[in-house]
Amino acid sequence: MDTDTFQLTAHGLVLRQWTSDDLNVMQELFDDPDVAYRTPLESPFDQTAAMRYLHSAQQARRGNERIHLAITTDGQQALGEVLLNQVTGSIGYIVGAAHRGQRLAVRAVQAVTEYAHTSAALPRVILEIEPDNHPSIAVARSAGFHPANSAPETVTDKGRTYELLAWEHHPTASRG
Repeated sequence: MDTDTFQLTAHGLVLRQWTSDDLNVMQELFDDPDVAYRTPLESPFDQTAAMRYLHSAQQARRGNERIHLAITTDGQQALGEVLLNQVTGSIGYIVGAAHRGQRLAVRAVQAVTEYAHTSAALPRVILEIEPDNHPSIAVARSAGFHPANSAPETVTDKGRTYELLAWEHHPTASRG
């Protein structure tokens, strides 16, 4: 039974924690060639991978390390995921292929960024994006992120070496 609940409602979305009822939809959303290419998620992403991922997400939430939230418009049907790493101040997101083009990623990133600055008191939030990932760069810009003045990070994952550029967001100063 999933008893630890956390939910954000903003920008026409209901962001809620994953539950064991979501295992099939997690598999549908995450077992995708684009997701496999751009993320460290297991590939293929089958039922066993979904169970491991759910367990890891729940452990991370209990440890105040990460918050993994299903992106929904109705509080029920998951269309993707947005996560906040509270240790590094980074946000990650995935929108299922069938649900792209609806500004779900932009709205989810905006909602989690607002939460990160206000409730989690993070002074800086980042997105880490490959230079050729133009859809994610568009999400970053639309959500109010700007390229950080830092060197790219080189990552090797799943036999592939690539660079990640940091995009950052700082809370807007209050104007009086």
